[in-house]
Order: sequence, then structure tokens, then C-alpha cells
Amino acid sequence: MLDTIRFIISLLLTLAGLFVLLSGVVGIFKFKYSLSRIHAGALFDTAGIVLMVLGVIVGQGFDLTSLKMLIIIGILWLTSPVSGHLIGRLEITINDELEKDMVVMDERMVRHEKEGD
Repeated sequence: MLDTIRFIISLLLTLAGLFVLLSGVVGIFKFKYSLSRIHAGALFDTAGIVLMVLGVIVGQGFDLTSLKMLIIIGILWLTSPVSGHLIGRLEITINDELEKDMVVMDERMVRHEKEGD
């Protein structure tokens, strides 16, 4: 009985992670601007992978491998938002036609990023 409950929880977490990842893919293709795509990708990949890895942890039981997977979740939680932020800053820095691609709300910040002050 306990194995059945653990399997169902594992299945639900894995399916939720798959749904989040597929939603992120749709968001990446649906959004028009590159910064919106980066935002969608950075949010959905972290949440989707965390849910899927938690599903695997629940499905296999808690042991040393589960601890390693929790460490992987922690590393993903730290690195994915940072890499998304850096890619977004790179887009602002190198795109000379940023105003053509999107509405720029803070032109002073864009100028500051391009000048590198």
C-alpha cells in the first residue's frame, strides 16, 4: 500500500514537472522578444527540473543518491537564474536596435549598461 502511494506521488510530481517544462517551451516560442523568452526559459526550466527530480527521489526512496539529487537541485536553483540574468544583460549590451524590438522603459539604465560604467 505504501509503495502504491509513493508511486502515485512520484508520478504526479514527474507529470507536473513535465507539464511545467512543456509550458516553458510553448512560452519560449510564443513570446516575441528575446528578453521575454529568456525570462520564460529561466523560470520554467528550474521549476520543471526540480519537480521531476523530486518525483524521482520520491519514487526511488530516500538514500545517498537522493541526497546527491537534492544537491543537484540546489546547484540548478543557484545557476539557472544567474545565467538567465547574464544572458539578458548581454542582450541589452550588444543589441543596438533594442528600441526597435521592444518598448524600453528605462533608457538611462540601457545607456548605463552599454557604456559599462
